[in-house]
Amino acid sequence: VTTRPPRVSKKLIVRGEASSSDGTVAKTNKVALPSSVSLPRRTALLAAALAPLTLVTQPAFAAPARKSPPTPEVSFGLAWHSSGTYDKMTKTGGNGGGTIRFKEELAHGGNAGLDKAVKRLEPLKKKHPEISWADLIAFVGVVAIETMGGPQINFSYGRVDEMDPAKVTPDGRLPDADKGDGPGPKTRKGLRDVFARMGFGDREIVALSGAHALGRCHADASGYVGPWSGTPLLFNNSYFVLLKGLEWTPDDTKAKFQYKDPSGNLMMLPSDIALIEDKKFKKYVLEYAKDQKAFFTDFASAFEKLETLGTKNLTPLKA
Repeated sequence: VTTRPPRVSKKLIVRGEASSSDGTVAKTNKVALPSSVSLPRRTALLAAALAPLTLVTQPAFAAPARKSPPTPEVSFGLAWHSSGTYDKMTKTGGNGGGTIRFKEELAHGGNAGLDKAVKRLEPLKKKHPEISWADLIAFVGVVAIETMGGPQINFSYGRVDEMDPAKVTPDGRLPDADKGDGPGPKTRKGLRDVFARMGFGDREIVALSGAHALGRCHADASGYVGPWSGTPLLFNNSYFVLLKGLEWTPDDTKAKFQYKDPSGNLMMLPSDIALIEDKKFKKYVLEYAKDQKAFFTDFASAFEKLETLGTKNLTPLKA
């Protein structure tokens, strides 16, 4: 009989705060690990909780140094992109095999820059070989969200790593920011097609899109430039509030077609604007802009589903 390790709560996590308006870094809490961590899997997962927490924060609109260690939102992006390749018809892709660690998958266009996040996890994986890459990548994504102020997300472990790079799925399975018509019908259809391939509907598409409250785009990665929100290290419903409340106009100063707010400090992708120009998507944008609790509930459910697509025989990590 295998003893199930308890769930990692927020009390076990280093919490990094976002920079204040003057660019100073707020004080961070100390790590508070339990005294009994005898189970190897539990020990490794608790250690994994620290992996995305580099405690590196940036002023809201400062361009971060690309040589800096990955910040928590990058760890979340690694987990998202690892899971977002799943195909329910062929039952291929997804996070179940941890294939995003292979150079073949990291070379995919949508994964530019994520090699740094994988490299950041290598010492931890070496120290705890009993934890699969797939579990580790999925877990740091959950911890990153909770660390940045987001909802508690159920996590289950037991994923088994694929050992053959041939299992990497073809490039092109992640959502595109623009299908050639800005936020028009092609881009909207592209969003629905990608998410429907994984088994998601419109509400889940919009809920998962709310993670664009985090981080920023880089010209040397996606080609797009700038943050979606003024608090890129805080997980909240600001993405929907800004998407709904500001006037977004095309930004002719950028190499790729994107939108800017009146201040010129924030950006939105064509696929973001599609969410307010499509009536079926828009109703969820308006709901989440008014109700952060509803957003957190729906996001937690959708992200748990995303990370478990194509997996089987997982064990819940309970508190």
